[in-house]
Formats: sequence, C-alpha cells, structure tokens
Amino acid sequence: MRIGYLECFSGISGDMFLGALVDAGVPFSVLEEATAALHVEAHVELHRVSRGGVGAAKVDVIAAEGDDTRLKRQHDEPHGHDHHVHGHVEHGHGHSHESHRSLSAILAIIATAHLDEGVKARASRAFQLLGEVEAAIHMIPIDEVHFHEVGAVDTIVDLVCAAAGNEYLAVDRWVASALNAGSGTVECAHGTLPVPAPATLALLHGAPVYSAGVPMERVTPTGAAILRMLEVEYGPLPAMCIGGAGYGAGGRDTPGQPNVLRMIVGEDLPSTGSAVEPIAVMETVIDDSSPQLIAHVSGLLLQAGAWDVYRTAVQMKKGRSGVQMTVLCRPDLVSALRDLIFRETTTIGLRWRLEHKAALGREFVEAQTRWGAVRIKLARWPSGEVANAAPEYEDCLLIAGKSGVPLKLVMQEAMRVYTSAREEKAD
Repeated sequence: MRIGYLECFSGISGDMFLGALVDAGVPFSVLEEATAALHVEAHVELHRVSRGGVGAAKVDVIAAEGDDTRLKRQHDEPHGHDHHVHGHVEHGHGHSHESHRSLSAILAIIATAHLDEGVKARASRAFQLLGEVEAAIHMIPIDEVHFHEVGAVDTIVDLVCAAAGNEYLAVDRWVASALNAGSGTVECAHGTLPVPAPATLALLHGAPVYSAGVPMERVTPTGAAILRMLEVEYGPLPAMCIGGAGYGAGGRDTPGQPNVLRMIVGEDLPSTGSAVEPIAVMETVIDDSSPQLIAHVSGLLLQAGAWDVYRTAVQMKKGRSGVQMTVLCRPDLVSALRDLIFRETTTIGLRWRLEHKAALGREFVEAQTRWGAVRIKLARWPSGEVANAAPEYEDCLLIAGKSGVPLKLVMQEAMRVYTSAREEKAD
C-alpha cells in the first residue's frame, strides 16, 4: 500500500499542498496540464523559496489580466495563505453576479475538462463540500452560493491540481498530523472573523487542531477541502519505507517556525505479524495526593475505557517525591479521560501524545481444572501459531478464594491442563 503523510505543523493551504506535491516528485508539468485543461485563462508558476531556512517549492496561480485584476495569491497579507477562496454568497437581492461564479458553473468547468475521471470526481466533490458549508453558514440553498470569480479560479486550479497530483502519486492512504490552525483574525467577504474562518471550521469537523506560532490563518478553506477530498486520516507517522519527501511553501516567512507543509510518501512496511493502531499516552506527575486516592483514580480510568494505567515513583524538583501516572487509551478517549484526571486528582497539568501500538491477535480458550474452569488468553501470529498463553488472573483469583487453594497452584494447574490438551490435539 502506498501511503502519503502530511505534517501540518504550519497548517495547510492550496499552494502549500501543490508545492509539496512537486517537491515530493510530481512533475510540474502534471499541474500545468491540469490547469490548461480547465480553460479558465490561468496558469501556474513554480518558484524555489526558503522558509525559515528550509528550501521549499512555491506554486502560484496566475490568471490572465482582466479589467483591474491580475490573479496572484496575496500571501504577504497579515493573516494567511489564500483569503479570497472564502466563498462569497449572493442572496438574490439585486446583487450583480458578473464578478462571481455559481457552484453549478464551477462544477460544469470541471466536468467538461479533458481530465481523468478520477481527478474530476475528487475535485468536484471538494468544491461541492465548499458549497455545502457556505450554504449552511449563510442559511441559504446551495444553488444560491456564488464564489468570487478570482477566488473561484484560484480554488478550481488548486483542487484540480491537487487531485491530479494525487493521481500521479497513486497514494492509497493519506494520513495527517494534528493541524496547526493558526490564530488571530481573517478578512472575509462579510467582515473580520476569527481564525479558523467559518468555512474552514466546518470542513475540519472531527479533525485534531491546535494553535501555535505568530497569529495568522494557517489552515485555509482550500487546504481543509483538500484534506476532505483525500479522505485523510489523522495520527502519527505510519510505519513505512520512505520513497520521497517534499516541502510546500506558504507565502509568509514566519519567524521561529518554517511556514511549510511537509509531505512524505512511501510504501507500508511488510507485516510483522501484529496489528498496528494509534494509541494515546497521557502522563501527569502528582506529589500532593495519597496513594489511596491515586489507586481510586486508576480504577476509575480503567472503568472509563483506558487500556492500562500504571504508576511510577519519581523524584521531582526541590527533592520532593511524586508519582507519575501514565494512561494508555484510544485517541478518541483523550478528552474524557483528561477531564476525569483533572476532576478526580490534584494535578493541574498533564501531557499527551500519539504513538503506535502493535498487538498480536488474541483469543480465549477454556481449561477445566479440578476446582473449576479458567480462561487461557492466547496470542497468535497471523500464521495461527500460538505466540503466548497465560491463565486469566481474575478467573484464578476467584477459584483460589472459593476453594482455599493458593493462587499460584491454581495458575499452575490451569496451564498444565491447557498444555496437556494442546499436546493431545497435536498428536
């Protein structure tokens, strides 16, 4: 399987994605040909630039000169990459549509272009999503949504070229890091609004976001639409054999943080015999709670869905002794378990991260001991061979309590019965 990974530590926009495509190995001619096929009197230009000392590809969309407008991205404005892509909505109250394009007209441009059907389908879906969120934001029917013509041309080219680049790379699965959405405000058609802009926010539903760096718009509506178009998953870098990497530049050279999108493309690694999935690791250090309280909270976390909770004695500043509580859980449980920790303990801060979890397939078989049945947990390789077997602790503890037999003897007997049954079956 071919995997593409997007590291969005400075966000994502249309030009950043196109630049990253080219830098990762997509011939610039692929973008040029896709743009020419649209017949929108625009072309793309490629430049090599430096962002925070990192060399990157910069792709600009240039339209033919019109009355007063020559389309070139205004990236050097205070807040972001491509402000004009925010859909302008005409409400049917006497406004002129001469400088705007309807969603249906844009979809027709894409549909009639001499492009691969897969490219057209992806780009059309992305523009449809933009239209749907604009219609919802402004509470109007989708057929009344109109986009600024200049911005529409820019976005058409962005989305079609993004789809064409994806087709060339033949990526089967896209994954992205959490998104640095930025902060501050952005100028839209209807005034000044906070970042993320309404359309961007709607498109990013379900995506992990945060804000870091100088105030600016870092994820644009076009960037968000590309993420949706590619059906991106979110998580840490997947296990892969790297085949190529590229950096796509945004317009501004921001201090302290390269304003680039990094793209890594490669093949997934051969199976190691274990399933790999994302796992969240949460940690907090506590030095002012009793052991009983921490034990109680550990139980609550397990009841709430944590895979595991463990505690480690640590030496803190000023010679204080403390306990580091580590919680392993599914990424979607981070919010709920975080709130539980803050509510039930005395800590005032914690940290969490995403990592990879590799696990063998597991199942249970039953061993009938002289005192009762005990479940044996088996871990298997994909071949079916047993990698490990162990008696279930809770079953053994229950039997030991009822029969008065030492726990260690119950566990030994359970394994003896299981091993004997396995040997008989093999014979």
